[in-house]
Amino acid sequence: MNWDFSEDGAFKALCDAFLESGEQSPMEFLATGEGAFHFQELTQNAAGEGIDLSDSVSMAEFQIQVLESMQEINN
Repeated sequence: MNWDFSEDGAFKALCDAFLESGEQSPMEFLATGEGAFHFQELTQNAAGEGIDLSDSVSMAEFQIQVLESMQEINN
């Protein structure tokens, strides 16, 4: 993937909401309404950047990258 999502406003909003939530697990946060909302916005922005997330493998890889980045920020 050639898109640095860490600079995207949706990713920043996702991380801010995660930190404010007090949730310890990024994966559990993404399962909440607020986390899912921000992740969906981020995937829409990815599509706008030409990233194809239409298959489950690509989406899973993207989600793992996002979760890892969120975990790094939380540490």
